[in-house]
Amino acid sequence: MIKYVPQLINLFATLILMLSFAMISQRRIVSLINLFTIQGAALVAASILIGYVTNQPDLYVSAGLTLALKVIFIPWLLHRVIRRLNVRWDVETLINIPTTMLAGIGLVIFSFSLALPISRLSHSVAGGSLGIALACVLLSFMMMITRSKAVPQVIGFLSMENGLIFAATTVTNGMPMIVEFGVALDVLVGVLILGVFLFQIREKFDSLDIHNLEALKED
Repeated sequence: MIKYVPQLINLFATLILMLSFAMISQRRIVSLINLFTIQGAALVAASILIGYVTNQPDLYVSAGLTLALKVIFIPWLLHRVIRRLNVRWDVETLINIPTTMLAGIGLVIFSFSLALPISRLSHSVAGGSLGIALACVLLSFMMMITRSKAVPQVIGFLSMENGLIFAATTVTNGMPMIVEFGVALDVLVGVLILGVFLFQIREKFDSLDIHNLEALKED
């Protein structure tokens, strides 16, 4: 079983990267949330596998936190929010989808080139997945800056945090437990605040387009 773990981890890493590409090309918000949920589940599976092969129980706790927050609670909360706001589509992007995909490919190539020297120094069983983790972070950041609606930007932020956790897990076999709990608490509080923020935008402007916030600037 152990000899197949690196291949399984690479499989889940590839799935996480493919889901990041799917997210930057997705225009339906409901599907975007579902893709984020699947990405969280893949992160949970990868953490459990690395915890198993390295015999580190801390990674099981990390996987449990990710499962509770990224796979169950936050997707449920986001679905509830979009139902309350009656939002289903996000068709307004600053860059068209083909151009976004080409830029995404460029970011992946850049990520692998940047991560290659670091991966050679890592003794982790999944150290070679650092390039994928970095690519997921950059793709999520690109999704945040190329979307004009608030909900996809929230999902992009959460997906970026997935990439950071995956990077820490693959390179160093996980972060200290106090850091794990701190990150989980920050994400939870951040999502709750963003939920309130979305309702305030909708109530004020009857739209979730963040460009409406420019109206708040003083003349």
